[in-house]
Amino acid sequence: VQLQASGGGLVQAGGSLRLSCAASGRTFSSYTVGWFRQRPGKEREFVASVSWAGGTTYYADSVKGRFTISRDNAKSTVYLQMNSLKPEDTAVYYCAAVYLPPVQPILAYDYWGQGTLVTVSS
Repeated sequence: VQLQASGGGLVQAGGSLRLSCAASGRTFSSYTVGWFRQRPGKEREFVASVSWAGGTTYYADSVKGRFTISRDNAKSTVYLQMNSLKPEDTAVYYCAAVYLPPVQPILAYDYWGQGTLVTVSS
């Protein structure tokens, strides 16, 4: 599967953005998709994921209550709605996918898209 992330940009603190991860391939519904981010000078970190089975979602504690991940299998797209953005959310955001994994929060992802930059100004 090939992944294309989009939707990044510059936003003021407290604002919102919606990221999209569009996938190629006809078996998209069999993939768990996750969002990760890499903040300046930091390691890449998990943000959220949505499972292939029933759409179970997981979130990092730092984004719970502010970010919502969802998927539209008909459009082969996963979204990350980001509200109440903070300057510390500034990062390059990546989407990733793994085929038919167990439904659990920690996974090894096999496919990665290019990043999209989110900049939150104070």
